[in-house]
Amino acid sequence: VADANLATELSEIGVILLMFGVGLHFSLKDLLSVRAIALPGAVVQIGGATLMGLGLGLALGWSVGAGLLFGLALSVASTVVLLKALQDRRLVESERGKIAVGWLIVEDIAMVLALVIVPSIAGLAGMTEAELNDPFVNFTERLLGIELGIVGVLAVTVIKLAAFVGFMLVVGRRVIPYVLHFTAHTGSRELFRLAVLAIALGVAAGAAYLFGVSLALGAFFAGMILSESELSHRAAQESLPLRDAFAVLFFVSVGMLFDPMILLTDPLPLLATLFIILIGKSILAFLIVLAFRQPVGTALTISASLAQIGEFSFILATMGIALGVLPPEGRDLILGGAILSIVLNPLIFWASDKLRPAFEAWFPHKSDVLKVEPSVSATAAEPAAPVVEEAEAAPHPTALSGHTIVIGFGRVGTVVGEGLLTAEAPFLVIEDAEARVSAARAAGIEVIVGNAAGPKVLGLANVAEAKMVVITIPNAFEAGQAVEQCRKQNAGLAIVARAHSDEEEEHLLHLGANTVILGEREIGLGMLDLVLRDSSAVAEVVASDAVAAALGTPIQAPRVPAVIAPPERKEPLVEGPLTQADDEQAGEPDAMDVAQIAGPLEAEALLEEIEAAPVQHADTGPAEPPAVVSAYGEEPD
Repeated sequence: VADANLATELSEIGVILLMFGVGLHFSLKDLLSVRAIALPGAVVQIGGATLMGLGLGLALGWSVGAGLLFGLALSVASTVVLLKALQDRRLVESERGKIAVGWLIVEDIAMVLALVIVPSIAGLAGMTEAELNDPFVNFTERLLGIELGIVGVLAVTVIKLAAFVGFMLVVGRRVIPYVLHFTAHTGSRELFRLAVLAIALGVAAGAAYLFGVSLALGAFFAGMILSESELSHRAAQESLPLRDAFAVLFFVSVGMLFDPMILLTDPLPLLATLFIILIGKSILAFLIVLAFRQPVGTALTISASLAQIGEFSFILATMGIALGVLPPEGRDLILGGAILSIVLNPLIFWASDKLRPAFEAWFPHKSDVLKVEPSVSATAAEPAAPVVEEAEAAPHPTALSGHTIVIGFGRVGTVVGEGLLTAEAPFLVIEDAEARVSAARAAGIEVIVGNAAGPKVLGLANVAEAKMVVITIPNAFEAGQAVEQCRKQNAGLAIVARAHSDEEEEHLLHLGANTVILGEREIGLGMLDLVLRDSSAVAEVVASDAVAAALGTPIQAPRVPAVIAPPERKEPLVEGPLTQADDEQAGEPDAMDVAQIAGPLEAEALLEEIEAAPVQHADTGPAEPPAVVSAYGEEPD
């Protein structure tokens, strides 16, 4: 790379887009929901790691100020590395992922305060001749006619941060969605993509220059505000390619700063630094999470997520060198520890997954069985008993057998649960979100509160004698863990799961799922069902008979002849007709009356049949269907 500064600037764009994407999937409600553990946990972890770094600095003969700055740099994890690890494991939208991201947001806010306070403390303490040049502080001093001390500088920083948050919640919440909606109505995909990038970069830059907060934090709030809009999913898809491309440059810029000679010149201090990052911080975070009575799986995920350092550490090290507080050796140790911890972080995640069963055995009172609801009939008329804490009552296993276990009670799980209630089929729900547990309990459904990937929770659900497990959670990684545990406890169990891609489907089938349903595929099959009907009846078809019956609102959709009359064939395309029972078992509507096409067809064969078939219209002459034009100016998927 000809210009190292250019690589650093481009990597900042990657950080901005990455944080913007996280904000799109992390609403303000989610951030507030984890504040009880993320806020105190991050503060305690930062304090503990700073003290460990201070001890190492004093052992190396540094000053107290250098040791504190060194420890502070080791205390904050890399947002880029953490998010990449969570995304690879599909944990960003899980409860563990939300806690980890919330933890990092608190650390980022703390570092924003540190970047303003440290120069002031260094200057006031006489550790540096550098002059504080904060325009907000200078303006306040001129306005009040006094010189602000450490407390005054801290107050100004808090006011700036509060002003930015208030501005985004009041003004940004109205302006950002309006701009994107207006852009979307133009029908230009390129203009919409440009608007998304302009919002991400513009808000980040404005946050940094107008309010003095970090670029990453500004981009995160921009995405979080936009997450409340119906266009958030589309905005995430548009920013994904550029986000990944620029995020790679972050790691390139870090590698350019690393001096490999430190491995030979200072091996023991580097190993001590690496020990604090990988072991010290991980143990501290693990104990903090367990202290809040969180599952062992959550504690291990948080510990592995924090076992690295990154961008804020580099900024603190650079600032320490500029202020004359941190010796050059400290910057080299920080860079070396960052490089090695980033490289070793995937191994930490791998080790945490392997050690999870052992840790759950060592900490049974802090494992994934936190709360368990007493057994009640799945079809009971009265609401279930309140959830009780483990300390108050021992967990009660279900009395059901030959039943269905529904894992997750979100939008999909609610539909499945309501259908099973209507059919009076024995079932129970495994869920760990308090609001969803309350909703299921209010409907009279037996609920076991906990992580479905834990063997003890599945034991309480009596998975060994269950007939079927329906996994409705959207996270394929956690769904895979549940599939694997269910298969271990019941080899003959029927397992149904959901996926969003062919790769996820293959992953779940490999772990032991019998059937994996892709939402997009089912939508396509439903649309194909309507295509094969008479066009005059399309408006009257609202839902299939099977789905309507499950919802308790049967709909009498008229039977109509097929729109497409397939050509005569001497041999059937498939062997044997598809009976109504088979049709219902496959989960497809039974109202599809196609003369010769009696079974499921391969996509290519079906397209050949459609192209070769004469089209039957209700009117007397052939009619050309209206052209479908995408609003983006491209062919639709």
